[in-house]
Amino acid sequence: MAELLPAESRPARLRWALRSWRLVAAMWIRATMAYRVSFCLMLVANLATTSLDFVVLLLMFRHTDRLGGWSLPELGFLYGTSGLALGLANMFVGSVDALGERIRTGTLDVMLIRPAPALAQLCAERFSLRRLGRPLQAAAVLGWSLGALSVHWTADRLLLVPVLLLCGTVIFGAVFVGGATLQFWWGEARELQNSLTYGGATLIHYPPTIFAKELVAGVVFGVPLAFVNWLPALRILDKPDPLGLPTAFQYASPLAAALCVLAAALLWRAGLRAYRGTGN
Repeated sequence: MAELLPAESRPARLRWALRSWRLVAAMWIRATMAYRVSFCLMLVANLATTSLDFVVLLLMFRHTDRLGGWSLPELGFLYGTSGLALGLANMFVGSVDALGERIRTGTLDVMLIRPAPALAQLCAERFSLRRLGRPLQAAAVLGWSLGALSVHWTADRLLLVPVLLLCGTVIFGAVFVGGATLQFWWGEARELQNSLTYGGATLIHYPPTIFAKELVAGVVFGVPLAFVNWLPALRILDKPDPLGLPTAFQYASPLAAALCVLAAALLWRAGLRAYRGTGN
């Protein structure tokens, strides 16, 4: 149905895609809530598992009060922002990583003939509220860090916090989709995607000052995960930039997010055009 709309109806396409995602996600939520005890147990287990990463930081700071020149509340800010952005992106579009299995089993063809955008269906497939564990835990750490930080809050610093959370979620979401789309050509690309999303989130839990400048440059000019929190955090926490980049980079998360969405959209479109089905 969305595919039949003329090119000038792009806003209508977007509204239809969002509505399709909502309808599919609502179906899976109803299925999940049919077993409420199981849902609660899985949510608690998810919360406990994701908390282990921050426990590692707490154990490290039993032996030091600084890591790369950053204090524990400052690392809590990095941890909270990256974990919250990744958790929200994973909840909204993380199911897209099942694309490879859909291609191998031929069930992607079923999605393509339904009157709803295939990408929206993939992103909402098996939507699970238990994934709330990661963003809830990260939000708790972020709230604690904001209360413990000694920051002179100016207007731009206050605005950067919600902006980096929104843009970080979009960037991670685009990486989820772009990485999954590689499975059209390379069936085992799921592990590459995981290294960029979950591995990338772990990377930006820690301050950029402990990594080689080449690696930091890679997440600025390559896969732009530095715009999730590293670069905005330099402004918010008044930290020096290890690469000596212009100050404009610290405010460029919206531009990075827009470019990531464009790249993911182009990859998805190219993947669909290259897809020939399983032949069954």
